[in-house]
Amino acid sequence: MSRRQARELALQVLFQVDVGGAAPEAATEYAAREKPLSQEDLAFARRVIFGTLAHLKSIDQVVSRVSHDWEIDRMAAVDRNLIRLALFEIFYCEDIPVAVSVNEAVELAKVYGGDDSSRFINGILGKVARDPASYLPS
Repeated sequence: MSRRQARELALQVLFQVDVGGAAPEAATEYAAREKPLSQEDLAFARRVIFGTLAHLKSIDQVVSRVSHDWEIDRMAAVDRNLIRLALFEIFYCEDIPVAVSVNEAVELAKVYGGDDSSRFINGILGKVARDPASYLPS
């Protein structure tokens, strides 16, 4: 459950950076004050926040390849950032099983997304999860 809370914090920060133009470090510090985590969980949250942001361009290229009918900037902001977070884990966190990354994104979408968010996110991530190597960012 603690990694789920770390992912919630990461989603909040990615959302603030994406939609509000917040500075990543300031948004992380603010979110961490509002949602206290253990040092280990905060380190995990920072890893996925700053890793996602560092690889944002290549992750978004993957999303564009997979989601033929949806332009990334027209996706709901929560959905877009959950997909980004999960794809960062899938491509760059070898210690996290792909199924865990997909499941966590789907579960967070049920809480924070719209009525169809969990199905939409599962569809996008499911395509990548079937053969992650064919979608590896360049």
